[in-house]
Amino acid sequence: MDHQQEEIQDPPPEFDPGEETGKGESEAKDAKGPNKVEAEQSRNVEESVVYWQKSDRISKDLTTTRKTLVKVIGLDESFDVNFREMTYGGRKTGLFFITGFAKDNIMQEIIKRLTYLTPESLSSDALEDFFEFYIPHIQVTKAKKMSEVINKVMTGMSALFIDGEEAAIVMDTRSYPARNPEEPSLERVVRGARDGFTETLLTNVALVRRRLRDPGLKFEYIQVGRRTRTDISIAYIDDIVDKAQVDAIREKIKAVDIDGLPLADKQLEEAAVNSGWNPYPLVRYSERPDVVAAHIMEGRVVVIVDTSPSAIILPTTFFDLCQHAEENRQTATMGTYLRWVRFAGIFASLFLLPLWLLVVVHPEIKPAALSFIGPQTNAKLPLIVQFLLVEFGVDLMRMAAVHTPTPLASAMGLIAAILIGDIAVKTGLFVNEVVLYMAVAAIGMFATPSYELGLANRLVRLILLIAVALFGIPGFVGGVTLFIVLLTIRRSYNSSYLWPFIPFNAKAMFAFLFRVPVSYSKKRPSFNKTRDNTRVPDKG
Repeated sequence: MDHQQEEIQDPPPEFDPGEETGKGESEAKDAKGPNKVEAEQSRNVEESVVYWQKSDRISKDLTTTRKTLVKVIGLDESFDVNFREMTYGGRKTGLFFITGFAKDNIMQEIIKRLTYLTPESLSSDALEDFFEFYIPHIQVTKAKKMSEVINKVMTGMSALFIDGEEAAIVMDTRSYPARNPEEPSLERVVRGARDGFTETLLTNVALVRRRLRDPGLKFEYIQVGRRTRTDISIAYIDDIVDKAQVDAIREKIKAVDIDGLPLADKQLEEAAVNSGWNPYPLVRYSERPDVVAAHIMEGRVVVIVDTSPSAIILPTTFFDLCQHAEENRQTATMGTYLRWVRFAGIFASLFLLPLWLLVVVHPEIKPAALSFIGPQTNAKLPLIVQFLLVEFGVDLMRMAAVHTPTPLASAMGLIAAILIGDIAVKTGLFVNEVVLYMAVAAIGMFATPSYELGLANRLVRLILLIAVALFGIPGFVGGVTLFIVLLTIRRSYNSSYLWPFIPFNAKAMFAFLFRVPVSYSKKRPSFNKTRDNTRVPDKG
């Protein structure tokens, strides 16, 4: 066979590489370099391979394969891209892998086994012999498309090309850089599991599978992003979940057409859930495998994105975002108490400051028993200005705490609390009650289990403060009404965001207000539209 016919040539004459960029053919040819060029205009690996070798099939000529890898993936330019050429049993081979992903000990065992081959060991179908007899590895597949091989190698696998064969052997030899599971910082519990999700998809799937040994537990695999090709897994229990909901979520994720998801789950949420400018989260994030497993048992759908240490739980409600794993790690009585305290903190973070400002601006609505409420002395700044400055100050301190090294965080807190707060009051810029109530509201915001919900509540509180300052009682009533209406019309995958309050469900509302003992919770929430809603079978 004439191998020269297989070599990579210039793009076909019928395709002008400068057409889409407005360049002429000569200018486009001048722009060509050893790797991707401006005139190529490839949106994905498939188009790039076809551009350089005019088809997506794997060439029989190993030299042609190497040239394709030079053009498409930057072989010989990127130091971590390797193409190790060796001869086994008289056949030339090329081992294609990414250095940082390859597990050395596995690849060494494979190579050691192949070095014992002789030409007599191989038949005319060398690829089949390698695949069936001589590669001592479990996860091995065959691929006939060059783009498929490149995509799999970019995920960490290794590919073995054999001269004269129009296919490659793909071996799962990947080993991602990963940290050990640790307790999540946002969802800590006094008693309970100390393991949390990591940035590796396989590890996170194993943590959930360890807790749910149900054979009906499914982990579907999808890739999203033309360039990042981010691995995504959809988890659910087949005989519990609403299949229509799974289909809708799957189709929305598959329909995401974007160049990449480098920020993982948050970008996927914005692309698939279409939250737009609404500040309230339509999904729940969790870094705890036990919380995720519990929601899967309820009939929810969980989306796990590679490189993210948190999982997306959907659909969700406003009241779901107000619950914490600690409530289920205590007795039903103490869990109920903790839940009510948390609800009180969330209510305070929303309405305490607007209510206080309202009774100060309109003292006629203040009951006689609350006559002590209100500033006893006037400050140099109007109350609304004080509130706005304190609001922005708390946000500034919160951001500073995130970026401050741990050894200096305590010192930063002392400076903010003692020097700034105390001196601001003593100089007459602020009144004591503004600082006090702002501190209570900030504590309520930090006590909110969902970080995203806490930030959204803080924005609503700021809007209510401005509405009270501008319009008084009508501003407060109108703002609260608009707030409830906006939450009511929100949908989380065609599910009411304020369920079970709107539409009202007495049993479900009782279960949210009180932490019901496990033995008494015999049915799964109707909100999930489960196919099997029985938790504890009736004894009869």
